[in-house]
Amino acid sequence: MKKQKKKNEFLYFTLRNRKLQIGLSIILFFLGLAIFAPVLARNEPFAYVNLRGAQPPSSEYWFGTTFFGQDVFAQFVLGLRATFLVGAIGGGLGTLIGVLVGFTAGYRGGIVDELLNMLTNIVLVIPTLAVLLIIAAYLEVRSIFTECIFIGLTAWPWAARAIRAQTFSLRTRDFVDLAKMSGMKPLKIIFTEIAPNMMSYLVMTFILQFGGAILNAATLDFIGLGPTNAVSLGLMMQYAVLWGSLLLGHWWWFIPPGAAITAIVGALYVMNVGLDEVFNPKLREM
Repeated sequence: MKKQKKKNEFLYFTLRNRKLQIGLSIILFFLGLAIFAPVLARNEPFAYVNLRGAQPPSSEYWFGTTFFGQDVFAQFVLGLRATFLVGAIGGGLGTLIGVLVGFTAGYRGGIVDELLNMLTNIVLVIPTLAVLLIIAAYLEVRSIFTECIFIGLTAWPWAARAIRAQTFSLRTRDFVDLAKMSGMKPLKIIFTEIAPNMMSYLVMTFILQFGGAILNAATLDFIGLGPTNAVSLGLMMQYAVLWGSLLLGHWWWFIPPGAAITAIVGALYVMNVGLDEVFNPKLREM
């Protein structure tokens, strides 16, 4: 009965939180465009469909065409797919590693904690972007999946440290001591007793990792070290700058991808604030 009441209370504040609603609406809008990209995009992203070259938005080409007569809208909707893929895989991998390292270090303590904490600090002080630049520069063929892996493997330290601190606090609670006395194994205690009490924090960690992965990927793409066999929003901006769209006034080439990245990442952070208000009774808007 108490759990049902708590669930109903959580649902009530979730449905009336405006920040969460706005952020989620923006994410779902762009996600819908990404999912239905094959239906919405009438042309191939790199096909030369307009012999007149760069043309402003029209009924035929919704986002206009590039300097080479390519359909900007086709590139845009397919680039959204890459953006969400990077966020999901890169952010998910960073969250997963952070969770495993943080829980293990926080629960076990002792020498295990010292070793994992040392590893975390080493990765934390390494200039992530510089490492990604070096690795990406030496790969002749780069895919979105490769980019996701690199981002995920370098994005976990801050999450691990935060989860470790939370686990330190929870492992001394009475319900954890009771689980130990009942003979429950450490792994089961972590994922059935400690993790559920940190679920709100884990969800918000994933959202932040999701947004961070998108920004890191956009940075790599913009400087020309993104995927070599795909299209992404960052690559669209890189091509636009490379071929002088700013100087020529071809705003329809670089504004849509830049605005989409800003809107998606901004919406994720707004969602994070909204979830914090939902999970934390002291921050709820009455």
